Amino acid sequence: MTVRHEELTIDWLGYATIRVAGADRVVYTDPGRYGVLTGEWEPHADGIGHPPSTDYRAEDADVVCVTHVHHYDPDGIERVANDDTTVVAFEGIDGRDVERDLPPIVDLDYEVRQVGDKEHLEVDGVEVWTSPAHNEPDGPHTLADGTPYHPAGFGCGFMVALDGTRVYYPGDSDVLPGHRTLETSVFCPPIGPRATMDRHEAAALAATMDPRLVVPVHYNTFSNLEADSRAFAADVAEAGVPVALDER
Repeated sequence: MTVRHEELTIDWLGYATIRVAGADRVVYTDPGRYGVLTGEWEPHADGIGHPPSTDYRAEDADVVCVTHVHHYDPDGIERVANDDTTVVAFEGIDGRDVERDLPPIVDLDYEVRQVGDKEHLEVDGVEVWTSPAHNEPDGPHTLADGTPYHPAGFGCGFMVALDGTRVYYPGDSDVLPGHRTLETSVFCPPIGPRATMDRHEAAALAATMDPRLVVPVHYNTFSNLEADSRAFAADVAEAGVPVALDER
């Protein structure tokens, strides 16, 4: 199901991959990983809410935003990008994943702009803002030894503006103090419970931010990300904020 909001269309393509399209610009966040764009992803249980995997190769991106190394997938970028695509990537990606043989993101065959976690820039007619994204050391989203899954400085979130409408994806993050003052029309929170804000935390944040639409993402891709999206939607709707579940 393609979500339509004002002049935009929004598609959750699985895991952290979001496609946002305006009249003449297309932006993706974190394309790929775990087979969601190759047709290889399979649900870990029957009846879970998640987009089906397809062999996706649109090559229509003007801008690709990559939040952190866990979501860096060169094949996924290739499937959405073309010769004119600009990749906007958090500056701390290269060298952070020793388990995967990843090419440096700056060596990809696209214009690559590396950014910190508090920046504002324009990329091919698209306004882009970044925000901090991390787990708090004393919060609920840590490893057994108390180490955050995503320590400070590990990644960022992205807000993009197309045709005057802002869409915000906070990346893999707890709810942070700065989130509550952000102004966005569409809020795309991760609601999988393990290494990001869970559905309860994301619902409370959505009620505070008061966007015009919420589209949850980054859940049910595998068992550690299981979340009850309908319960999330009910909680957000109770606060008077519309929700669209793009689960197909």
